[in-house]
Amino acid sequence: MVPNFLDGNGDGLRVRENIAYVRQILGELRNVAQREGADMLCYLIEMAYLEAGDIQAGRRGLSVRHGQGD
Repeated sequence: MVPNFLDGNGDGLRVRENIAYVRQILGELRNVAQREGADMLCYLIEMAYLEAGDIQAGRRGLSVRHGQGD
């Protein structure tokens, strides 16, 4: 599957950089939650972290509504 953020108007690079940034921050938040023993929060952050990784790797596209103001 090819990521659906490769468009012709140059926004693809911005989207890739934003997803990478979100994933980086999620990794940091996961570490904080883990240190504090917030197991459920850690789990939810980990799921978001994995989702961002899947988007980066092209295993999952962005939201169907991406680019429509959502």
